[in-house]
Amino acid sequence: MKSKWNPDWPVLTTYDADHLAHVAMPVGGIGTGCVSLGGRGDLRDWEIMNRPSKKFSPEGSFFALRAQASGQPAVTRALEGAVEAENYESGRGCPVPNHGLPRFRNATFGCAYPLGQVLLQDRDVPLDVRIEAFNPLVPADADASGVPAAVFRFVLTNPGRAPVKASIVGSLCNFIGSDGSNPLTVQMDYTHLTAGSKKNRNRFRTPGGVRGLFMDSPGVARDAEQWGTMALTTTAASGVTHCAGRPLLRHFWEAFAETGRLTPKRSSGDSPIGALAASTTVPAGGSRTLTFLITWHFPNRMDWNAQKRVGNHYTALWRDAWAVASQTAAGLRRLERDTVRFVRAFCDSDLPAEVKEAALYNLSTLNTQTCFRAEDGRLFGWEGCCEFTGCCAGSCTHVWNYEQATGFLFGGLSWTMREVEFAASTRKTGFMNFRCALPLRTGDEWGVAAADGQMGALMRLYRDWTLSGDDDELRKLWPRARKAMEFAWIDKGWDPNCDGVMEGAQHHTLDSEYFGPNPLTGVWYLGALRACEEMARHLGECGFADTCRRVFENGSRRLDDELFNGEYYEHHIVPAKKLENVLPGLIWNTGRTDLAKPGEQLGKGCLVDQLVGQYMAHICGLGYLLKKRNVRKTYASILKHNFRTSFFDHLNPSRGFALNDDSGLLMCTYPHGGAPEHTIGPYTECMTGFEYSTAVGMLQEGQTAAGLKCIRAVRDRYDGRTRNPFNEAECGHHYARAMSSWGAVVALTGFHYSAVTGTMQFAASNKPATWFWSNGYAWGTIEQKPGARGHRVRLTVLHGDIQLNELVLTGAGSVSFAKPRRVRTGRTPHAYRTHSTCVCARARARVCVCV
Repeated sequence: MKSKWNPDWPVLTTYDADHLAHVAMPVGGIGTGCVSLGGRGDLRDWEIMNRPSKKFSPEGSFFALRAQASGQPAVTRALEGAVEAENYESGRGCPVPNHGLPRFRNATFGCAYPLGQVLLQDRDVPLDVRIEAFNPLVPADADASGVPAAVFRFVLTNPGRAPVKASIVGSLCNFIGSDGSNPLTVQMDYTHLTAGSKKNRNRFRTPGGVRGLFMDSPGVARDAEQWGTMALTTTAASGVTHCAGRPLLRHFWEAFAETGRLTPKRSSGDSPIGALAASTTVPAGGSRTLTFLITWHFPNRMDWNAQKRVGNHYTALWRDAWAVASQTAAGLRRLERDTVRFVRAFCDSDLPAEVKEAALYNLSTLNTQTCFRAEDGRLFGWEGCCEFTGCCAGSCTHVWNYEQATGFLFGGLSWTMREVEFAASTRKTGFMNFRCALPLRTGDEWGVAAADGQMGALMRLYRDWTLSGDDDELRKLWPRARKAMEFAWIDKGWDPNCDGVMEGAQHHTLDSEYFGPNPLTGVWYLGALRACEEMARHLGECGFADTCRRVFENGSRRLDDELFNGEYYEHHIVPAKKLENVLPGLIWNTGRTDLAKPGEQLGKGCLVDQLVGQYMAHICGLGYLLKKRNVRKTYASILKHNFRTSFFDHLNPSRGFALNDDSGLLMCTYPHGGAPEHTIGPYTECMTGFEYSTAVGMLQEGQTAAGLKCIRAVRDRYDGRTRNPFNEAECGHHYARAMSSWGAVVALTGFHYSAVTGTMQFAASNKPATWFWSNGYAWGTIEQKPGARGHRVRLTVLHGDIQLNELVLTGAGSVSFAKPRRVRTGRTPHAYRTHSTCVCARARARVCVCV
């Protein structure tokens, strides 16, 4: 009998021995940090102390198995597969942490995030092992998804004919006070840790339904970022032994290998290594399970510049790491059930595998140090992570413009970002700082406005409002939102003549300024005008709504007439000539030296994300901003001119995110020549967030094969062999823009929900289909069965509740409910069967629905 995947957990992707080297799945909670499960079962990248720490592995931290079949000698192995060949060579030997431990010969990794599994097998070990690791992830429940814990379940399977005595031991260094970023750690290949920790201690505890080691430090300053608590616990009720301060590795290993039990010993030293073991007997042909939890609690998160404390939301929910462990263990069955329900509903959707993988695996970014929730619960984000610090501070508007996962899965968290943008980062003039400062009372001190970031924030406000239907929140933010729109019309600004075309200095997401009309900021602007028109009209400000409409229509016409070259939209460069012609705060660093001949301009280039504003408009249900035929032609041209199937002959003087035989979309090409002498900096690169948003745009236009081709190219690059499937990089690890991948789910299902009108909409499928849906506050599935007499639809709410007045299948028909329905879940998921009354949108259309 060979160990198999957990039948209750979906597996979306498997990685064989040739594709494990770079697999590192973050396990933690939203805004809490994480530790990563490596492809061979190891633990790496311990990033739990308020900052990134790539390649950091605290000394002596691992899990191991001792197994002894009746009448046979015991076998002891680290619960890890073989070290990858690429790690063999080093000037000081293999640099992999714990490389010298006996280990399993064979490992396979399977995952449907956040459910990761590792199968370990070895001909010399009488047990097969399945490691199951996960963190709770329940859309629409940010607190349940924000637990600072990594759960590890070890399933031991006995294929033999005799029972096997087994013990699992977890060994964990108490590294409180040191986060892996100190110079000594860097010099020691990230494998050893001494500096920063002082008088740390490990103590065995039993209360709260778990047993294990509580780790704290009386010697580390209580106001340090690295001060806090950790715990290594097990849910095993018997057969538990511990060692608060384990001896040197050789002596520890030999003692454990002999008996499978640990001898109690008090901890000593600055960074004592504790160990916790649990034992069981696995019957012939049977299985047994042992569960361990690693939890943490570090309350002193600092602001972007590490100057002032902003705290962590999760530390306000639990008093220490032991409380996290005991409460998580008590609710583990429910948390796992809800997580599996979400992942299964998503994975069982009739969507292409590459779309499910791109959307689901990039959710891991929310659990990394890219994101954090301050003590007041608000969500903030870096753009990405460097090795030991966040990369590019301030919840950057022009980067977070692209991502869709937060809005559609955690609507409450997304609203907090809108609050920061409009209530804290926007001045009374409407000037929105594209990076927010912390603490929030200094939120408008950045001093630079980004044209695309500001216009995109208005569209995201509209998206989050329609998904939530929260008029009260909209009214609170609307005065500053209106000012943010009107700011575009200020003298020496982006569109001072109010003709719908941005022409002034436009700082944008490639960290430079465009001068003159261009598609990138221009289409974002059109989308913001449409969003503000809709919000203003809803709030009774019809005059302002009419103004937005007039400016939009003129701008849309001009972009089509003046920028579309028959294939795609170009940039017409109009230099500002003098600095006094530009409103202060619209230029950052580039372009300042010679405004008569500004650098980093697009010109006649075919830009990958020239229609990103249109992508967002479709996400929001705002319709076309430009002529449909021009939009579709542009996406076809981007695929034609920017997609490459090999990079062997490609000159790229910039960063290398695609190499050799990779495929991907280039940022910009010049198919007809005319490239400026100093064009946009990264135009020769591939970056996944841009690729996804462009691919989603293709899907929205019915260019399904093209869109899937682009998404597949990204995921083929992040295959575990060369790159980590859970770490799509741009300017740093775990880059936020890559969460634009969730947009593909929205595009392929045609999902749109307005809590304002109570309308839920999907594309009509021409074959039986089941799709996942989520509006950030509730989620579930929709099943369609088309037939000769119309579509039969079953809508199921698996979590949360929604207001449902009308269900629309685009192109097939709709159902209007005589009485508005509040559809909600109870203790168990079910579909409410109310009626199948049909109101046809078309004479021949028929939709029967049970909700």
